[in-house]
Amino acid sequence: MPINRIVQEAAFDPEEVQAIVAAYEAALARLGLRDRSDPAAEMVARKIVEIARGGERDPERLSDRVVKSLQG
Repeated sequence: MPINRIVQEAAFDPEEVQAIVAAYEAALARLGLRDRSDPAAEMVARKIVEIARGGERDPERLSDRVVKSLQG
């Protein structure tokens, strides 16, 4: 799963990782992405981590921001 590898590269505590993974799963579901090996799934993971590094930790807001950014 791309999110696990990407989160391991960043410095997040366990609660933050849980929020990031929840946001990732929610964003993938909303975007209709089922294949975790799809390059789009990795793009979602990277975008979520990027936003989380900026300070956002709420899974719903993370997911919303990613979905909106990818939908244009």
